[in-house]
Amino acid sequence: MQNQVLQEQLQTAFSEQIITLSSEYDEVTMEVSGEHLLQVCQQLKETDHFHFEQLIDVCGVDYLDYGKAEWVTAKATSKGFERAATRTQKINVLKRQGPRFAVAYHLLSLRHNRRLRIKVFLKHEPLIIPSVMEIWPAANWFEREAYDVIGIMFEGHPDLRRILTDYGFSGHPFRKDFPVSGYVEMRYDATEQRVIYEKVDIEPRVLVPKVIRQDSRYVNPETEQGENNA
Repeated sequence: MQNQVLQEQLQTAFSEQIITLSSEYDEVTMEVSGEHLLQVCQQLKETDHFHFEQLIDVCGVDYLDYGKAEWVTAKATSKGFERAATRTQKINVLKRQGPRFAVAYHLLSLRHNRRLRIKVFLKHEPLIIPSVMEIWPAANWFEREAYDVIGIMFEGHPDLRRILTDYGFSGHPFRKDFPVSGYVEMRYDATEQRVIYEKVDIEPRVLVPKVIRQDSRYVNPETEQGENNA
């Protein structure tokens, strides 16, 4: 009921700015465009019947390969990793239309005890969106993180630089096309007496979990007897 009331209030206040409005997983999500983001956020914070005074999180989202299945079944089974999809299997893929990247803002109203998610899709490269630091100063580190790991630029941010990766890091590691092994590796060079970066020498491969058990079910009695006699 509370989510329904919030949706009605949002529809009344932002009828011209809303692109989509839905309620899933017991949380309301409102999609707006980047050009309306600051206006909507300012009103959400300052209007009494909204009063979303706290910004919980800002995160970038990469929808590349969205819906691509890696498991044969949707639910956990006793078969464990045998559920993993093989290259020869055909698995239904949920195809998605629209931009690849989005930014999600998670808001909390302490006064009204309710939450709201704002979502903005970025349609063009480079990925640029206005910073909401002037509205919620807590966005400072959140926006730096989204810039670091996804590559989203926040226009108006006073100190937009990497926050999790190294200074000389290349690329954005949370993008779905970023290789698991990375592009470079580092090691200490005793000759130069410093840490140096080199091209990674690990061949890209599909990671397959392996379970090694050493209990009696996997021990050959004859082999074990022979080792004991020796």
